Amino acid sequence: MAKRDYYEVLGVSRNASPEEIKKAYRNAALKYHPDVAKDKEEAAVKMKELNEAYAVLSDEQKRRQYDQFGHSAFDPEQGFGGAGFDFDIGGVGDIFDIFFGGGGRRRRTGPQRGADREMQVTIDFEDAAFGAEKEIQFPRLEDCEVCEGSGAEPGTSVKSCPTCNGKGQVRSLQSTPLGRFETVRTCTRCAGSGKIVEKPCKNCHGQGKVRRNRRVTLRVPAGVDTGSKLRMQGEGEPGINGGPPGDLYVYIEVKPHKVFERRGFDVYCEVPISFVQAAMGDEVEVPVLDGNGSIKIPEGTQTGSSFTLKGKGIPHIRGHRRGDQIVFVKVVTPTKLTDKQKELLRKFGDEEEKKHDRKGIFNKVKDAFTG
Repeated sequence: MAKRDYYEVLGVSRNASPEEIKKAYRNAALKYHPDVAKDKEEAAVKMKELNEAYAVLSDEQKRRQYDQFGHSAFDPEQGFGGAGFDFDIGGVGDIFDIFFGGGGRRRRTGPQRGADREMQVTIDFEDAAFGAEKEIQFPRLEDCEVCEGSGAEPGTSVKSCPTCNGKGQVRSLQSTPLGRFETVRTCTRCAGSGKIVEKPCKNCHGQGKVRRNRRVTLRVPAGVDTGSKLRMQGEGEPGINGGPPGDLYVYIEVKPHKVFERRGFDVYCEVPISFVQAAMGDEVEVPVLDGNGSIKIPEGTQTGSSFTLKGKGIPHIRGHRRGDQIVFVKVVTPTKLTDKQKELLRKFGDEEEKKHDRKGIFNKVKDAFTG
């Protein structure tokens, strides 16, 4: 069966940057992680394919060779010197290395910072405006409480790997048509950790990590909007070998409001008024974000007129100011009139015609068109 193109395996373009390649590999590895994959056999095959593609495309020299010669660049029978190349970097150890900040071509054995996590939280309009505290829940890997993260069954110990002498890497000399080369590969016995667990912990199956749902309180500051990103320090994945944990980044999505529309730090709303209020003027109560307010309607107000309530909008995230509230009025035409109301309106219409000589205006317009 022919191998798939490495760029296709990772789902990136041929001109993808190293950061895009690493991100694509990380996302794919999360999907086929043994803790979440339903089909373990399929996940193992996919991870081997992903690891093989990432091992080449994350290495600048190997990537150049691949771009020039394709898969044959690492086929010893083609004479390109690939006999000593080790694609078999798979296994849970390598997945953890990518998750917790490793991901390099050579495994580090010192303390490593844990990977960052991201999630999205939807909040109400008022909570975004004035701030709130929300309890959120998300899955993450944590140290196994039974073995305290060692991966060994309680009462047993973790030993140094005799194959690599605790280094996590094995060096070997390879003869190729171009000469002899020294290669360094991940130790397959300890998966690059440098340690051997002879009796794995039954709770975590020797991984030292278990996936749990974590609950934390998210403090939402006043003034956030859809797309705002909040950082919760230390709430990401745990570190390796004593390294610090990563961070959790929470992206905010704000629910739309039934009355208000946000534009920057200003809020907009529409308020209906009656024909009489528009004609004669009035003081009208209007809803505001934190209670009630009022606007003065002058005589002769038309539909679409706007009024500003200073300081009744959204608080600025960094500062003590607030935006404004803009109120548009809509004159509502009555639909069900009593006979008395109809009579009054007829009298009103007659007075308006006399006042503005509407018939005279109509005749002047008619004459202009007919010549």
